[in-house]
Amino acid sequence: MKFLDLAKVYIRSGSGGGGAVSFRREKYIEYGGPDGGDGGRGGDVIVETVDGLNTLIDFRYQQHFFAKNGQHGMGKQRTGKDGDDIILRVPVGTEVLDEDEETVLADMTELGQRFVLAKGGNGGFGNLHFKSSTNQAPRRANPGQAGVERTIWLRLKLIADAGLLGLPNAGKSTFLAATSNARPKIADYPFTTLHPNLGVVGVDNAEFVIADIPGLIAGASEGRGIGDRFLGHVERCSVLLHLVDGTSDDIVADYETIIGELEAYGGHLADKPRVTALNKIDALDEEECSEKRQALEKASGARVYEMSGVARDGVTEVLRALRSEISEDRLRQKTALEEPEAWKP
Repeated sequence: MKFLDLAKVYIRSGSGGGGAVSFRREKYIEYGGPDGGDGGRGGDVIVETVDGLNTLIDFRYQQHFFAKNGQHGMGKQRTGKDGDDIILRVPVGTEVLDEDEETVLADMTELGQRFVLAKGGNGGFGNLHFKSSTNQAPRRANPGQAGVERTIWLRLKLIADAGLLGLPNAGKSTFLAATSNARPKIADYPFTTLHPNLGVVGVDNAEFVIADIPGLIAGASEGRGIGDRFLGHVERCSVLLHLVDGTSDDIVADYETIIGELEAYGGHLADKPRVTALNKIDALDEEECSEKRQALEKASGARVYEMSGVARDGVTEVLRALRSEISEDRLRQKTALEEPEAWKP
């Protein structure tokens, strides 16, 4: 399934049905009076989170969603039928934005959550509503209220507990493949990862979700490379894992490049807890590895872990550091499979 995390959608709620002008006309009934019914209410446009979706690809093939109009009122005091609602089914983690792409209308973070994007118009009153002692034969009825038409944006932000950051070819996809059952594309050229990947990792009888996003380069906030729009997928993470390529000639510059892009992106992303790891230590000797780790610790002002995604050295320590920054309510505890009882006659 192709990954799509941004979609433009046009919606319109249903208009209300008009009220009816009608009079009761039956044999032997001299004064029938007005009996025009009310119009039905127009349908709403609703967005709902459902299970089993992880992309907005459905909205590439259908961008227009129009709810049904309400039926007009009829004689014999018959009210028109209400228009059917239309539901936009989206994955958990979808943000609904206004046409300016900045104003957040709804943040759909829970399964089964619903939000009314456009309310249907009310139905008009029939002439029965206007009957009074001084006007016993009204010949007026209200038209139905018009529906609401608007343009919205749907933006998906994946729900993950930890996010991977780093320059292209820093070893993010290799780390995800080594620690989970995810199988992201891995190759020896930049920008191998073109869309986010998720993987469930386990350590110390607990499981959490890691998100791998395409690599950042200097100037990503200005649109260079793939840009920084994929950073939205790690906004909801509790902790970020910053992988630095140990084989780089200037690891401090690489580290500062990523931090600069986080600060340029804005929001609270740069303030999130971070775990920094020097990756690909299997390609370094002990002296070179120690020098680069010390230089990186001086630049970051925090502990730097040594690891190798390919050789799986130091991976467990990094996972434990990530786990310590994730709240217990977000962790999923592993449950051991119970042994089935022996059959007894």
